Amino acid sequence: MQSKVMDAGSSPGMTTLFFHVNQGEPTAMDADLQTQLRFVLTGKATGDTLDATTGLGLRPVLFAGYRDLTPLRYDFPLVLVKNQPDRAFALPLSKLIDDVLDKVAQGADAERIRQHVLQLEQAIRTQVAAGASGLLSVVWDQAATALGQGDKLMSDSLGRARVNLKVDGALVDCQADLPGTLLGHAWGLTNARRAAQFSQRVQRLVLKLSDILQADFANSDAGKSADKLKASFGSGPKDIFDFEAMSRFLTRSKPQDNLSPGRRHRVTQLLATLQSQPFFATPDSTADATYAFAFATCSAALQAYRERLPQLIALARALAVAELEVKGEYNAAKHDPLFEAFGDNGLDASDLALFPDYLVRLNASDLTGPEQATLTEILSADLPIKVLVQTDDVIEASPLGNGHLAFALRSRQLASMAMGLSGVFVLQSPASHLYPLRGQIQRGLDFAGPALLSVFSGVVATMADLPAYLVGAAALESRVFPAFCFDPSAGSDWASRLLLAANPQPLLDWPVHPLAYEDERHQAQSQQIPFTLMDFVACDSRYTRHFARVPRAHWSATLADAADFVTRQDREHPTSVPCLLMVDPDNRLQKLVVDDKLIREARRCRSMWNSLQELGGFHNSHAQRLLAQERQNWEKEALALAGSAPTAIQTALPGTAAVASASASAAIPPAEPEAERSPDEAYIETSRCSTCNECTQINSKMFAYDDNRQAYIADVSAGSYAQLVEAAENCQISIIHPGKPRNPNEPGLEELQKRAELFA
Repeated sequence: MQSKVMDAGSSPGMTTLFFHVNQGEPTAMDADLQTQLRFVLTGKATGDTLDATTGLGLRPVLFAGYRDLTPLRYDFPLVLVKNQPDRAFALPLSKLIDDVLDKVAQGADAERIRQHVLQLEQAIRTQVAAGASGLLSVVWDQAATALGQGDKLMSDSLGRARVNLKVDGALVDCQADLPGTLLGHAWGLTNARRAAQFSQRVQRLVLKLSDILQADFANSDAGKSADKLKASFGSGPKDIFDFEAMSRFLTRSKPQDNLSPGRRHRVTQLLATLQSQPFFATPDSTADATYAFAFATCSAALQAYRERLPQLIALARALAVAELEVKGEYNAAKHDPLFEAFGDNGLDASDLALFPDYLVRLNASDLTGPEQATLTEILSADLPIKVLVQTDDVIEASPLGNGHLAFALRSRQLASMAMGLSGVFVLQSPASHLYPLRGQIQRGLDFAGPALLSVFSGVVATMADLPAYLVGAAALESRVFPAFCFDPSAGSDWASRLLLAANPQPLLDWPVHPLAYEDERHQAQSQQIPFTLMDFVACDSRYTRHFARVPRAHWSATLADAADFVTRQDREHPTSVPCLLMVDPDNRLQKLVVDDKLIREARRCRSMWNSLQELGGFHNSHAQRLLAQERQNWEKEALALAGSAPTAIQTALPGTAAVASASASAAIPPAEPEAERSPDEAYIETSRCSTCNECTQINSKMFAYDDNRQAYIADVSAGSYAQLVEAAENCQISIIHPGKPRNPNEPGLEELQKRAELFA
């Protein structure tokens, strides 16, 4: 699975199992085939050659290596962090542990410290999975105390590590509250940065406007009175001065150059508006309280926005006028008419960007009737509102009932509607994949306009025996809930705006993973296993009626890969039946027949994924059709030029139509093969880079971008082999190849090389 597993013996896409496999002798094959076909077509099992799957505890074969996630090093739990130089709002526990190990796992004690700290990491992960929460430092100390009891070496290792833990924050796991908590934290940090910038600007303007009024007062008769002169004199001897005489002298001798009544009133009103604004708390604020901007419904957020809009316009106007006023550039005759109509047509994005964005966190089950209409109004009106829609069930029953299937219906409709509006930032992802998409999340929060973040939590009551992280990863892999980002600010075309690279193997209909296992004779076996919608649905106890178990005695060659049936066009006279590979709680291989209703739903899922692929630039049908036509035209012209004798030119694919006009007798030099790289060399397939920033965030000196914003290895010696391997594991499209380690003394090389084998 594309699960970003980083350690502990299991790796992305590779499952090594020990199955008790007994193929058995086929008996009564024809009768078995008829029984199985009857189930495929009707969903009804007859006879004793098919069993119901209810209560068997089956799961997809690729899940077999992930029954317990706590020993694995992957993205969770996350630590919610603040004040990071790269604006990171969350970091995986495993990354923080690696950062600590880089500092303390040195010298003769390196391996001992490494093993002890990794034990601590697993203990923390186990506690969080069991429901523990709070600051990392607190949970760390609790786990370290328990592990260190009676073990001086363990206490020493963990004590050294604790001193070097420089980052702290709340621990969160992939659970039901993760989407709202993570997004709320990121949104809060974004608004805090905006508040700091706003406060600095307001403070500067308040100070300069106050100086204007003070200077005007000091130049007035009242400011030159004897009492004011005496008060301004300070702590020196005042009895030797005649302040009355000084006041008369200054009043007569200095020409009056006071503010006009209009300007004085304008400056006074500007100060009052800036100091009483309730949008941000500032040191000069006189507001009783500031507004709240996080809401549980779209209706409440929209109502608050409408009620506050007059004050927002007044404050934006005051900021613009104050900037002119402190520069001495405000001209009443020129600017009064302009600012009188300020905001009548709404505020532009640059004005709205000064103020807090609104956040709405709601569940998809609440999007009914008026709330759905309000969400549409928010998105279509370009309001500065970010909306998180959390979905807890992507394969819920169709509203039509009667066994109809329409999986992920609401989430698909919501995302399609939002992207169709063109000006809405849209991000869709299961919660399990939110960390790899953290850069896109931040862009959505920074986006000057509405943003929709649709997240599948993975917490499904009817899949309760599976971790939410695994359910989310399965929804992503099966294309039931694909991940994508639609950013209107990235360009004017779909190729620029829509990013699909976060999906596993995005060029394929279904991701395919190698499965390695041993049969009953302890012989190594392997095969390629696709993960489809059918595998995902097989995890859900509501849909067991769509599957039937085939007892081992009735296994035969007629049981074929169910994924092949999704792409079949000719379904007449079937000679085989669709089958899924599953495992039971004892890791024994099982085979399930799939009914035709679920096959049809898988076809619909595949079709929708293909449409999304095309929007994202994969397999563009228009381009393919044009290319085929150009090739056909080129071949005709080449044949005409070459006469009737076929030549090698007829089979060459033209780069452009102009190639067809070249002389048929001209030799076309073969393309130079790409230089073969040494397996020991670290490199990046730069031309495939999706600019996700994963590698550059790990080490910006080792990894860099070229002029096309695609990554390459700038200096392999600028970092550790561990960073190379981590970058390869974090890469969303697996284009980083770590090669062999350069430093034979780097700690943990044996384990790192095992992890690097997947990316050779």
